[in-house]
Amino acid sequence: MPTWAIVLLIILVVLAVALFFLYRFGTKLQRQQEESEAQMKAMAQSVSLLVIDKKMMKLKEAGLPQVVYDQTPKYLRRSKVPIVKAKIGPKIMSLMCDPKIFDLIPVKKEVKAVISGIYITDVKGLRTGLEQKAPKQSFFKRLLGKTKK
Repeated sequence: MPTWAIVLLIILVVLAVALFFLYRFGTKLQRQQEESEAQMKAMAQSVSLLVIDKKMMKLKEAGLPQVVYDQTPKYLRRSKVPIVKAKIGPKIMSLMCDPKIFDLIPVKKEVKAVISGIYITDVKGLRTGLEQKAPKQSFFKRLLGKTKK
């Protein structure tokens, strides 16, 4: 058997093993995510809150409890997360927010939110509906849109 065929066979075997382990790791992570979402839904509470400010911040700068920072995996500690500063009753709290609904939250308005611990999972307008913002388009899509007009 030629040398190049042996090398090609070894590379294919290594790739197959790597793909198998990535598949197993992905299914494990997916199962953990489903379990955590089920726990969050079980602990959810509906609360009215006044949104003071919202920003994308690092965990260390967000003013969250130290326990949250300690429980976060090390590879995620430096990433920016959506943080909402809100007044719930007499207390002003910093809350984490789901990235999907971060753009929906209006600043300096009162909203009805579904909260699980310090995590906002859903938002509804208290007196009026929330405004849906158009998704941001990339530079090339805007350029194509202008040329079509």
